[in-house]
Amino acid sequence: MPGRTLPTLTLTEVESHNSTKSCYVTVGTKVYDVTDFLDSHPGGADLILDYAGKDVAEILKDEDSHTHSEAAYEVLDESLVAFLVTEKLPLHIQEKKNIGDVEINENVTPAVHPRTGMSCEEDLSKDTDLSQDYKTHKFLDLNKPLLMQVWRGGFSKEFYLDQVHRPRHYKGGASAPLFGNFLEPLSLTPWWVVPLLWLPADAYGTYLAAQGFDSYGALAASWLFGLFIWTLVEYVLHRFLFHLDYYLPDNNASITLHFLLHGVHHYLPMDKYRLVMPPTLFLVLATPFWKLAHTLFYFDWHLATAIYCGGIFGYVMYDMTHYFLHHQNLPLWYKGLKKYHLAHHFQDYELGFGVTSAFWDRIFNTELPTVVKTK
Repeated sequence: MPGRTLPTLTLTEVESHNSTKSCYVTVGTKVYDVTDFLDSHPGGADLILDYAGKDVAEILKDEDSHTHSEAAYEVLDESLVAFLVTEKLPLHIQEKKNIGDVEINENVTPAVHPRTGMSCEEDLSKDTDLSQDYKTHKFLDLNKPLLMQVWRGGFSKEFYLDQVHRPRHYKGGASAPLFGNFLEPLSLTPWWVVPLLWLPADAYGTYLAAQGFDSYGALAASWLFGLFIWTLVEYVLHRFLFHLDYYLPDNNASITLHFLLHGVHHYLPMDKYRLVMPPTLFLVLATPFWKLAHTLFYFDWHLATAIYCGGIFGYVMYDMTHYFLHHQNLPLWYKGLKKYHLAHHFQDYELGFGVTSAFWDRIFNTELPTVVKTK
């Protein structure tokens, strides 16, 4: 079982699996699906069904009942499907207005998150058992193209949001199929494409803008203003477009668009080729901002272009930072930012919308709680 990312279930959820169609038992915090073993149990299916949805640790050790062989425990090991959590959520995801700093003793195993089944950022890179994941959640089969499964799945918005924010990791770190046809390459973008395409274009735009300025100081001020505006745009897009989430219309079209735009990233957050924005999507999103800048500053084309170019540079830094936060070892300051962003994935996707900085999260009270390790 090493390397598997398993879900977590509450006791109420486990107790609901108490029939011949779906029979779960627990041993401590481990949840086992023994449905397929019912007919093979030497003592008959009824003996297992008496404990369906319950803990079987004591009965397994009870020699008066009957002695269980090593083979019985091997069957259990092969049937592990989840971990049991209490109904109460860990401190770090309680009501947000009550959240404070969380102190975790490094000698104690961190609390397993009840939704994602994860306790730390390293869990994001553990390979998901593809067949078991589909069997357990009945969401998406990672062996098949994903987008049409979302479109045809008929999922309710509530079920979709719960599942898409339970991170999976495709086998070997490869990219799961999204379209499964000639469109597939358009969804895969190496990180270096972003600076290669957009930095030269941005430099040329800055050069053109400079023709209308009397001093480099004024140009730099305008350009830096655009960069500052980008930090707010980054936050707003991430929070109110990419995480429309509970304001999302409950229909197939909206859910599929959400999955294509950002849901697939939360579903497979360590996919190296779906971490930066594909050029076609960038052009779709960037064009309205070009129009907006030149509408607001209609009186000076060069000023509008300088501000816009500063913003585009901010976007390039954002996309590169986003990639490196997921996949590179970083200097000390960035290590804190890395933990902060990855906690957005495995801990609480409704907080921590800043990627290059937590500044706007602090301003708008959406900052993730600080986790402090103490000796």
